[in-house]
Amino acid sequence: QVQLVESGGGLVQSGGSLRLSCAASTSIFTVYVMNWYRQAPGKQRELVAGITSGGSTNYADSVKGRFTISRDNAKNMVYLQMSSLKPEDTAVYYCNARLFGPSRDYWGQGTQVNVSS
Repeated sequence: QVQLVESGGGLVQSGGSLRLSCAASTSIFTVYVMNWYRQAPGKQRELVAGITSGGSTNYADSVKGRFTISRDNAKNMVYLQMSSLKPEDTAVYYCNARLFGPSRDYWGQGTQVNVSS
């Protein structure tokens, strides 16, 4: 069982920045692919960014060049640095840990990000 706890959400003006953090409680953190998802009101949850244990990253087209995902394997932490935020980035952001596939994913409780215009 992996517990994920997100923090760092809040209200920010358009063009501002926020850094989300996710703490993972597992002794084998390094084997997991870590992802950030988000879900806006009335929309499906979408993948924002992912990072492998080796540091390879992928991003949704909508956030490329603005968001950066990183991880600290020594601290069991994953981060999402968000810059140049837009109102359409408003959503609940979820931390996700994946090892075997979506059916066995672990999820955090989510952190709300609100970007005002």
